[in-house]
Amino acid sequence: MIKIKLNTVEQENLKNILVSHPVFANHPAELYSSLLEDAGVAYAKAGDQLFSEGDAATQYFVVGSGAVEMFRYSIEGDERVFAIFERGELIAHAAMFMPHAKYPMNARVREDVTLYVLDRQALHNTCHRFPALAIRLLAGMSMNIYKQINQVHWLTSSSAHERLAHYFLQLQKEQQNQKVIIPVTQKQLAAQLGIRAETLNRILGEWQQKEYIAGKRKEWELLDLAYLNSLSGAAKRTF
Repeated sequence: MIKIKLNTVEQENLKNILVSHPVFANHPAELYSSLLEDAGVAYAKAGDQLFSEGDAATQYFVVGSGAVEMFRYSIEGDERVFAIFERGELIAHAAMFMPHAKYPMNARVREDVTLYVLDRQALHNTCHRFPALAIRLLAGMSMNIYKQINQVHWLTSSSAHERLAHYFLQLQKEQQNQKVIIPVTQKQLAAQLGIRAETLNRILGEWQQKEYIAGKRKEWELLDLAYLNSLSGAAKRTF
């Protein structure tokens, strides 16, 4: 992946994306100039690897178009997709503050992307100059830690049926449709839910027979939301 210097149009596009992002909105104009120091743009094709776990983390990214997935390999060599990033989302900004200065995951292009590439040192310098940005970044990272704690608790205290129901309802909320598309393979989904692929297939088949859901592979329709909600209720928190 080759970083190209931003032209005037690209610089304005990146600034527009940043000012609409909760972390970077409503800051002084000088902040954006500082943040965009040594910034660039890069283009990559589906399947390209952006970086690997353990690579030196010297830059972070904003998705201009397309999609990128973050994943790790299990001990058995299976992939587990942790997140998918699309337009306007930040990638690897938390890694810019890790003392070991290495990426903790692998990043691969899911759909052809335009990526804005921002510099680690420029982010550090901007945080020193504008403490309000540092506070917002810290708040966002704290919420991510909180979500991960809840996720670990849910994975260790719930059944496979409960996890799958909660996953389907999250997709329904995100995609705003009872017809949902699973963005990963069933093998990756099983790893994400902490269950065996055979168990996932068995539950899907059982739910189809009972007409809780309908579909195949990645496309499913949620027919009985009341049943799914009854299973996933324990995952809901008041704050």
